[in-house]
Amino acid sequence: MSTTIVQYILLRSDLLKDLGWSVGSLVAQACHASSAVLHLFKDDEYTVKYLNDLDNMHKVVLEVPNEETLRKIAEKLKENSIDHKLWIEQPENIPTCLAFKPYPKEEIKKYMATINKTNELMTEEEKQTIVEFVETVIKL
Repeated sequence: MSTTIVQYILLRSDLLKDLGWSVGSLVAQACHASSAVLHLFKDDEYTVKYLNDLDNMHKVVLEVPNEETLRKIAEKLKENSIDHKLWIEQPENIPTCLAFKPYPKEEIKKYMATINKTNELMTEEEKQTIVEFVETVIKL
């Protein structure tokens, strides 16, 4: 039985909506984060499988509302040993995007549940974004 391997990318929507970044700039951020995490985990079993099947790559790009939410998700991932790369655009030093290393779809679903356990400091909008993110993952 074949296992689908998927890579998730979280991109800040406020960069486009509030801060005036172009769509091209946002796409570049996702590309940077994806390339970086693939390089960092190039010897990982699932990354190797993902890269060996180039014509069948699965990526899911989702938005998060702002830097604070992106950082909180990155912290939750770190706490739960979920491999990822938080991309920080230089020289501005702005966190823009987060890319997961490729994971089997079934495995990443259980990791997504950890993101849903957010702390009380998050706003309702941030909590809703994470809930929607987790629900999207579970539907895959």
